[in-house]
Amino acid sequence: MLKARRTAVVATMAALALGAAACGGGTGSKSSGGGGNAALVFGASADPKTLDPAYVNDGESFRPIRQIFEGLVTTKQGGTDVVPALAETWQPSPDGITWTFNLRKNVKFQDGTLFSAAAVCFSFDRWYNFKGIQQSSSISYYWSTVFGGFAHNDDPKLGVSLYKSCQAKDDNTAVFTLTSASSTFLSGLTLPAFSIASPDALKKYNADQIGGSASSPSFSSEFGTAHPIGTGPYKFSSWDRNDKLVLERNDDYWGDKAKLQRVIFKPIADGNGRRQALQSGEIQGYDLVAPGDIGQLRSAGFQILERPAFNVGYVGFNQSKPPMDNQNFRQAIAYALNRDALVKAKYPEGAEVATQFQPPSLFGWNDQVPNYSYDPAKAKQLLANSGVKDPTIEFWYPTGVSRPYMPDPAANFQAFKADLEVVGFKVVPKSAPWSPDYLSAVESGNAQMYLLGWTGDFGDPDNFIGTFFRQQLPEWGFDNPKIRDDLEKARVETDLGKRTSEYKAINDEIMQFLPGVPYVHTKPALAFAKNVKGFVPSPVQEELFSLVTLG
Repeated sequence: MLKARRTAVVATMAALALGAAACGGGTGSKSSGGGGNAALVFGASADPKTLDPAYVNDGESFRPIRQIFEGLVTTKQGGTDVVPALAETWQPSPDGITWTFNLRKNVKFQDGTLFSAAAVCFSFDRWYNFKGIQQSSSISYYWSTVFGGFAHNDDPKLGVSLYKSCQAKDDNTAVFTLTSASSTFLSGLTLPAFSIASPDALKKYNADQIGGSASSPSFSSEFGTAHPIGTGPYKFSSWDRNDKLVLERNDDYWGDKAKLQRVIFKPIADGNGRRQALQSGEIQGYDLVAPGDIGQLRSAGFQILERPAFNVGYVGFNQSKPPMDNQNFRQAIAYALNRDALVKAKYPEGAEVATQFQPPSLFGWNDQVPNYSYDPAKAKQLLANSGVKDPTIEFWYPTGVSRPYMPDPAANFQAFKADLEVVGFKVVPKSAPWSPDYLSAVESGNAQMYLLGWTGDFGDPDNFIGTFFRQQLPEWGFDNPKIRDDLEKARVETDLGKRTSEYKAINDEIMQFLPGVPYVHTKPALAFAKNVKGFVPSPVQEELFSLVTLG
């Protein structure tokens, strides 16, 4: 997810009585069955920012958006392989510049208008022609990530857009022309940000109306707050902020109809509050289960479901702040950190020690990279070899946050601090609230060494190591043209076998260079009442509530 890294409500139960009664509560509740008027109440950590897919980059916004909208392609349930959605088939040209998508027939938007190639091109041309604060990466982050610039860049730093044009060859054929070949184009389209919306609704409900500023936008259009119109298995019903967002089954859906009549998303900011709401039967499921709660919930009969590992937690080095530019010094840190002990002590079952900056499930992972196994004696020798007389490190960690790859940042910091001090480093603690202070300090290059991580957006190595190292970022503080050029070459290579070999070589190259120390991949947990069936955890949170039943 976005580098905001990638994620006190008073219950008003009278308003949720129908849904809660229909689906029952905790482990002792009676089943209402899988269809009819059944409803599921899911505990979210926050309200969506908006329900316009183009403007969001956070999981809490995307969760309901995925139920209302669909894109041309999606990911296989439980994995990252690209599979058909609104497009049945697709074919790139030999040079990778032109992509032809053959679309499903007889699909309707939830306002009754017909889905077509013209509607596809309308959405893409809308995003391509964003203006003003719409072009800010904090607003149209995923357009910037996948496509880069716009038709007319307000900021010259944006560069040339990968997207050039979309042509509706006929009602069921959309032809895209890119400005260059890109192997990440197709996998990027699995992101909910590229969901296709009803052109009539976009125009009628003023989807391009945004107030505020790039740093503090106001999403006030009726499209994003009251009339989000897609083709998905659920449609918008109502939204009472800080209380509940209600989706109703779309009975005109082109595919298999949703099993449940309604899905209700209830924002509960506090993790303990979500756990207690599940235990009391107020909700029937929630995400981001704290590691310390897993055993308790399992013992009480609740289901714990794990997402496949698709993230990485790491210690980052800023080489613009000496002696981080000294490779012996960086290697000494790597050998000093007891990653195995930390993962065993502070992470739930299923977490694994990371050896590189991408998860093992992605092609290009390399089991032959330098491993930097825990070796205090070697760390001491490398520190001596570095020639650094005063091995003092400012070590940053965030407060007020829990991330899937870093559920307790302070605990990680304390463990690593102790490891470093054993071999002779002097550690100066530096902490700050996660957003905006900590992220701003790290991303602007002010932190010398820091804890951070990343949750992947789609199934491609470029979304991990390309995001980190294909451009010069202040947080890393180095310029390595070979790594950068190799990543760019791999990004545009269209042969999967060649790309796999290239990324294996690049992962080895990165870990030889050692810009930081990856230390963990985790499997984030969700919890559900025992009568909830059919939920399939996804590494990229492409999770369909239309498959869920209450048994």
